[in-house]
Amino acid sequence: MPQRILVTGATGFVGRHLMPQLRQAFPGATLIAAERPGGSRCPIADLHLPMDLGEAETLESLVAQARPDAVIHLAAQASVGAAFADPSGTWKANLLGTLSLASSVMRLAPQALFLFVSSAEVYGLSFRDIEAPLDEQAPLRPANPYAASKAACDIALGEMALRGLRCIRLRPANHTGPGQSHGFVVPDFARQIARIEAGLQEPVMRVGALDRWRDFLDVRDVCNAYALALKAAPGLPMGSVYNLASGNPRRIGDMLEALLSRSTARVEVVEDAARLRPTDVIRVAGNAAQAREHLGWMPEIGWDETLDSVLADWRARVAAEKAGHTAF
Repeated sequence: MPQRILVTGATGFVGRHLMPQLRQAFPGATLIAAERPGGSRCPIADLHLPMDLGEAETLESLVAQARPDAVIHLAAQASVGAAFADPSGTWKANLLGTLSLASSVMRLAPQALFLFVSSAEVYGLSFRDIEAPLDEQAPLRPANPYAASKAACDIALGEMALRGLRCIRLRPANHTGPGQSHGFVVPDFARQIARIEAGLQEPVMRVGALDRWRDFLDVRDVCNAYALALKAAPGLPMGSVYNLASGNPRRIGDMLEALLSRSTARVEVVEDAARLRPTDVIRVAGNAAQAREHLGWMPEIGWDETLDSVLADWRARVAAEKAGHTAF
């Protein structure tokens, strides 16, 4: 079992859910949070170290100070919209930053496990051309800059595993839950509903394409998979790849209707061209049979519970926002 676990992106959306799960799964381990200088601090961590994915020298110093025997690399530019707006910045953070970190681990902590969080987005157009839920053998055909940067990392780390990097790659489907920012579809819907309920937004919801199907997971299930992968790692071939998916795609418009059914607000829904992707696929579904077999993982949290938690989270945030406005 790992004794010193370094988590990049520990204060991000997924990191805030992962750190308590790691504490429970590895109670004797030292949890090390790699954090952006001047940013928030992870309250669960035993040690806090600065990290900037854009500065290779800080990554080498990070690994040297952390002395990890396991690294979970969450930190990334994860918004598809932001990736379209700044492709070069996305490539720099996601590919160059990841390769610099992995290279530092190979040099300074060669026995450490490197758990890389990729994305089901790497399959891209393969979702369009293959009808069955995709397994790990499906071609990587990314359809946006974020996905392309993750696919490039995925391939590069697979090659580094041949040279000694103790790497496992996980490709999670879309995941959501309380604490996620509003640049993503489910929290964006929930935020707009909460703001309309609070009178902070006119009763008009602006949305992207609703006639799309996506494979969604609860973030807490995804974090459980990361913890299980750390436990299972000694018995897994290095360079292994595992999908994390429900295999049950959901229509975006149905997600919106489910959230609206939880509100008494009367809302007009308007498609916003600015929220549409230049390239897109209609239906996404993943096959996670390998994760079930080798990690003992499967999703456990029901979709209704996920939606309830996201909407409750945004109602609380908007109430705090409204109180702040009232105070001024």
